[in-house]
Formats: sequence, structure tokens, C-alpha cells
Amino acid sequence: MAVYQVFSHPELRRYKTHVCTKATVLQFLIVLLTFIPPLFVVYRSTGFWQREAYFREVPSITFKKQLLMVLELRNGQYVTWSTYQNYNQLQQEHLRIPAIKTREEDSNSDGKFDKLILRLEVPLSSDEEVQGVHLLLMFRYKLQKFTTLTMESMAYLHYQSAAAGSEMWMVGDIRFKQKQPIGHKGIDNRYNISVIDSSSIYAEDFKLTKIFQSYSDRNLATVVDNSYYVWTAGRGADQPFVISANINYLEDVYLYTPGFWYLIKWGWVQYVAVLLIFLFAFDRIKIFIFQNQLVNTMVDSTTKHVNKSL
Repeated sequence: MAVYQVFSHPELRRYKTHVCTKATVLQFLIVLLTFIPPLFVVYRSTGFWQREAYFREVPSITFKKQLLMVLELRNGQYVTWSTYQNYNQLQQEHLRIPAIKTREEDSNSDGKFDKLILRLEVPLSSDEEVQGVHLLLMFRYKLQKFTTLTMESMAYLHYQSAAAGSEMWMVGDIRFKQKQPIGHKGIDNRYNISVIDSSSIYAEDFKLTKIFQSYSDRNLATVVDNSYYVWTAGRGADQPFVISANINYLEDVYLYTPGFWYLIKWGWVQYVAVLLIFLFAFDRIKIFIFQNQLVNTMVDSTTKHVNKSL
């Protein structure tokens, strides 16, 4: 007659011993070898404590309507203008007051500006020929996802040409530049100060070299990236020199120092992933040792209880 399986169930075996036995020592060693080595494996593989991480955020950027402009002329002279009163007083002989038009757009209606459109028309005499442009624009830059970071930042636009021009057109993106990670919480206002010391009465403090040196020393700043320039030559008599700039405010990637719970979460995930392998391996080893009685133990099986009941 055909034989078939009517029912099955696992057999449970309990291996018992006294405290001061080889089986106890073996069990203690197996526990140590199961839980401690995975910690060393993960730690030595680097990345166990993730001390730095990245996040993406759309910054809140606003043009402060503060700028400093320098136009280099063919004859070696220059004309200039700024929104800083003390600087203008120091540059009376070279001052040219431009007509300025600015507009910031929020194209995706998220409550944050996405672009700055700027146009400057600088009046010049017919014998003044522009060969170079230096334009410093000041912005209010703010992050809120982790730490609340507020700072004044700068965009530097510049172009040089051998031919005298009538217009400089440019397009570019404002990008975040950092030399160290930002925090994961709190308020960071260390750079919420003026890039240019507008209260200074010394011409030295308004030199581009000093402004750039001070700005370069900052750990957090902004730069103009992905920029393209078009230089138009041939300015008509008594026509102004035009500067047209289109600057995009884009989502950026930021390096930050994670908090305690982020470190624990990331470390725990790595530890458990390796621990599961050790648990499986040493479980097979224990089964082999105790089934074959490589160390003496008392075996308590469920089959004994069944036979006694019968």
C-alpha cells in the first residue's frame, strides 16, 4: 500500500548543564564570537560612524539691492559706482551713476525666488571705452531644513575683452561653497554680516583684492557657476554701457554633521546586517557540537515526554 505523511512536527531538544562545565565555557565563547566580531568588521570597513552626510534644499535667496561696479577703460582709467555712500564719496572723480532695473521671479510659486534679472545702464562719454567689467552683487542667503543658516553672500561677475564693448550679457547660477560641514540643528549667524564694510572711510577697505581675500577666508560662501558671457562691441556715441545679468537660484547639495540618532541608526543598520551572518553561522556550529555531544550535556527531548505519556 502507498505510504503518505499524515502529520509532522519539529522535535525540541534542550541541552542542560551545570555552571562550571565545558559546555558553559563554550556557550560563553560563542556568544562573544557572535556579537563582538561584527562590530569590528563594520568598524574596520570604514563608514560605521557616518560623521558627514549630505542633504538637498532649495535656499531662500534674496538680492539685497547692494552692489559695487567697476568698469575698466581702454586708457587705463576706470569708472565706478556702488550702493555704499562712503565708497562713492571716496570715488567722486570716477563716479558714474547708472540706471538700474532689477526683478526677482518665483516661477514655480513655492514662495522662494528662483531668478534675478538685473540691468544696469552706465552713462559714459564718447571717448570712454569699456574693456573690463567687475560687478559685486550682495544677497541674503538662508537655509532652514536642518540648521537655520542666515548669511550675506556675494556673486562676482567679471569679463575682460581686448575690444571696447557696448554691452555685457551673462547668465549663471548661484552655488553654495563650503570648506566645512554645517550643523544639523541650531542657528548659524556667524556670516550674517556685511561682505563689504560700508561704514569704513578708508579706500583700502573697498579694494577688490581685500574684499576677495576676506570673502575667500570664509568657510561658507556662494560663487557664480555655470556662467556664460556675451560681449557686444561697438558702442554708439553717447550711448550707455549696458550690463545684463540673469542669475538663477537653484536647489543645492549641502554637507552637514549628522546628529546622534542619525549616527546610531546608520551604525545599527550596518551592525545588524553583519550580525545576522554570524548568528546563522554560529547557530549551525552549536547544533553540530551539541548534537554530537562534543561537550557533555544532559539532553531533554520532547520525544521522551511523549513516550512516557504512552
